[in-house]
Amino acid sequence: MNEGRVLVRETSEEELLAAIFPLLPTGAATLVGPGDDSAVVSAPDGRFVVSTDVLVERRHFRPEWSTGYDVGWRAAMQNLADIAAMGARPTSLVVSLVIPGHLPVEWVTGLARGLAAACAPSGAAVVGGDLSSGDDVVVAVTVHGDLGGRAPVLRSGAQVSDVVAHAGRRGWSAAGLALLDHDLGPLDQGLVDAYLRPEPPLDAGPAAADSGATAMLDLSDGLLRDAGRLARASGVGIDLDLGAFRGDLDRLVVAASAVSAASGTLAPAGAEPGPAGAAETALARDWVLTGGEDHGLLATFPAGTALPEPFRAVGRVVAAPSAGVPGAAEGRAPSVTVDGAAPRAHGVGWDHFRG
Repeated sequence: MNEGRVLVRETSEEELLAAIFPLLPTGAATLVGPGDDSAVVSAPDGRFVVSTDVLVERRHFRPEWSTGYDVGWRAAMQNLADIAAMGARPTSLVVSLVIPGHLPVEWVTGLARGLAAACAPSGAAVVGGDLSSGDDVVVAVTVHGDLGGRAPVLRSGAQVSDVVAHAGRRGWSAAGLALLDHDLGPLDQGLVDAYLRPEPPLDAGPAAADSGATAMLDLSDGLLRDAGRLARASGVGIDLDLGAFRGDLDRLVVAASAVSAASGTLAPAGAEPGPAGAAETALARDWVLTGGEDHGLLATFPAGTALPEPFRAVGRVVAAPSAGVPGAAEGRAPSVTVDGAAPRAHGVGWDHFRG
């Protein structure tokens, strides 16, 4: 089959699967792989960790920006990060794919190659799934993981006085998306790549569990929103140190200046050329605080813990807002503060239904 010339509607399901199967990653935990009614995966720990996620065309990615390889990579990584956030290591993935007939077969095999490349370092395998036709591309992935004898690290274990630590990038994916949206991709390919092919610190999850992390989660919907989820689950507050993200902010402010100039809505009229102004700095801060899809890890550790690489301290766990704080009774007092005050940001992060 000449993938570059053949469309999906010109193939049979069997031919398409025959093109995909040899490209899928294999793993040591796979006892029975694709081809039967179900796969069989070993679970030596006696437990398995499971999560699922979905990518929808024009909702999570745009075909004019993302290749099949990009989509396969992202579909794997956003699921692998969920397993890492529990302190586990991924073992297997099941992938269901809805594809329109006008797609070239090479787009679909590219997706399989992206899945394989993303899974290779962890040794996780794609062990099966489903294939269907539809009007838009939908990629649904269910991932399984192994705790290796560890207790799972939940969102609900943070204690007052714990250190809040972060591993990975902050705001890069949001900045990359903004650059693409304003046709400024060549300005910073690293930020664009962070959006198209995120690189979560997967090994940091088990390392955090081994170092005594009390709570942890994958930052998929923004630092403020996800830190708030952890805080509410643990019944505490979180105070973030914005200065801990200085390296990210310095990288992002250049992109923010370019986006500001391109949009014509942020830069003050008649602003002099030179260092980024308040509006550009605010946009970079928004990307750090509310930008999603970097898939870094946020964890809490007892005070004095030697943080495992690449975690760095970014805040502390404090008492939850008390009844005496305005808005606490109605749940409006912020469970997450930045430098001791309510966050200065537009929104708190991504919501699938409100945006």
